[in-house]
Amino acid sequence: MAEQLPEYRVPLKDMQFLLNEMSEGNHQDDVASEDLFFILEQAARFAEEELAPINQAGDDEGCVFDNGKVTLPPKLNQAFRTYAEAGWMGLSMPEEWGGQALPERLSSLVGEILTSANHAFSMTPALTMSACRAIISHGTDEIKQTYLEKLIMGEWTGTMCLTEAHCGSDLGLVRTSAEEVSDGVYKIKGNKIFISSGQHDAADNIIHLVLARLKGAPQGIKGLSLFIVPAKLQNKAGVWNKNNAVHCIGIEEKMGMHANPTCSMSFEEAEGYLLGQPNRGINAMFTMMNEMRLGASMQGIGLSERSFQKSLAYAVERTQMRSLGGVKAPDKEADPIIVHPDVRRMLLTQKVFAEGGRALGQFCANLLDESHLPNADKERVELLGFLTPIAKGFLTDTGLASADMAIQMYGGHGFIKETGAEQLFRDGRASTLYEGTTGIQALDLLGRKVLAGQGKSLLSFTKMLHVLSKNTDSESLADLADVLGGYAKEWPELAKQLGAKGMGDFEEVGAASFDFLMYSGYATLAYFWLKMAAVAQDILDGKRHPKGDGFDRDFLDAKVKNARFYFERILPRARAHKEMMLAGKGSMMNISEAQLIG
Repeated sequence: MAEQLPEYRVPLKDMQFLLNEMSEGNHQDDVASEDLFFILEQAARFAEEELAPINQAGDDEGCVFDNGKVTLPPKLNQAFRTYAEAGWMGLSMPEEWGGQALPERLSSLVGEILTSANHAFSMTPALTMSACRAIISHGTDEIKQTYLEKLIMGEWTGTMCLTEAHCGSDLGLVRTSAEEVSDGVYKIKGNKIFISSGQHDAADNIIHLVLARLKGAPQGIKGLSLFIVPAKLQNKAGVWNKNNAVHCIGIEEKMGMHANPTCSMSFEEAEGYLLGQPNRGINAMFTMMNEMRLGASMQGIGLSERSFQKSLAYAVERTQMRSLGGVKAPDKEADPIIVHPDVRRMLLTQKVFAEGGRALGQFCANLLDESHLPNADKERVELLGFLTPIAKGFLTDTGLASADMAIQMYGGHGFIKETGAEQLFRDGRASTLYEGTTGIQALDLLGRKVLAGQGKSLLSFTKMLHVLSKNTDSESLADLADVLGGYAKEWPELAKQLGAKGMGDFEEVGAASFDFLMYSGYATLAYFWLKMAAVAQDILDGKRHPKGDGFDRDFLDAKVKNARFYFERILPRARAHKEMMLAGKGSMMNISEAQLIG
């Protein structure tokens, strides 16, 4: 059965709908939607023909560690070189250093495609481009000239070295040290763990961005600086083949993403160079971190999409029992499981998470494009900051839920490695962990973005919900618009209540944060589902003329029906999260540690 299942197919029609009909914002890139779509088609071909077919083999083979060297599965190594040589690495990078300067609203979709096709493969390009962003934002002209072109061409790759064994998200505990030994040259000493692509054989050099503490620097995160530490240095002839004191001392045996090495790195007085200002490393690192969080949200979307496709392929072929509504396949011993209501529930849940998440991801990508402009609107930049933890936390969580449903769809076969359903869950689990766990995103959203920001960005977004609910004039969507209008009013009121509680007891904010994040995620996707349904209904009713070749009626009608499924079967989950966030900390904090232990 497993051999007959179709491979991943890029949802180009849905992506075209977003690019043509849903794209908004201050675009100054002069790239037509049809040109962006043409590039997407090329990315789709590469993903479908080169990446998806080697996904399971890469998982089986894994990476090999031998005496400090890491070897990738051969086919994945070759795929990376092919990808880099074709110029895909620099899709949204500046032309000055060899990039193509294409918009983030395109590269975000390509990121989703890569994740859906081969999650392990997608990690190295994503990290490298984030390293480039940090260098572009904080590097000197000399540093930019030295590193950017080779990173953008894919001859070199980049990493982000934050975590140490004794500290995870609490970066104030970082012990790696840095000491200046000559003008502009530092010696970096310490160990880092969980370094994705920290060592491998697919690039000539690996450029590590390392958080370290200068001697005499303040304690905590305010005393951290960021350094560029290449694995190889220039020799006297200017050739980059001199080994720096950077060593991979092991790779993790992981739950998933076996084809991407997660390394433990030792910096043994390695030569490094300051990136940005002393003691301002967190600011420079968050240039990488924020875009990596948006990248992780695209991984969640890609996971929902791949899980849906995997489930759908099985549901139309697998026969079990007869339909409760009467025989649907009289020529077979049983009906395909797609006729059963509970199977439809799972399929539609995966589908609305994928397509709703994709719409949110595109909106964030539009905001990211705007943030790169010299005249960027401050309110729009802050709106991106508000939506980032929602996108990262909620979309990776729903992506994992979609993968879990794929296993459930296959029943016992989902628990068997051969089908590939369980690999989706194993690979996707990490997306809820790195770049800040869901709990960290929740605290960031409620504590920093909402309460510390006095709710300004939340009010900015809920105003958009209110405007959409009032301006949706299709009678068939009126009831959905009324529901969204209710969330536009309730959401800020909930934040206000939680803020009042938090003024007297910070633990109340911590206790409510996860449920506030999930409530926010469901409400956010409701906005995008109503907006997509309204656009689709207007095209169906002849009130709006689509761009380009347009869309068939089945596609548009499905958008409207999927929106109703979301509002009726998914959005009500927010009600439970509302009750839980308002319940207070008592039931979770009043029990003693001794009582927990039992």
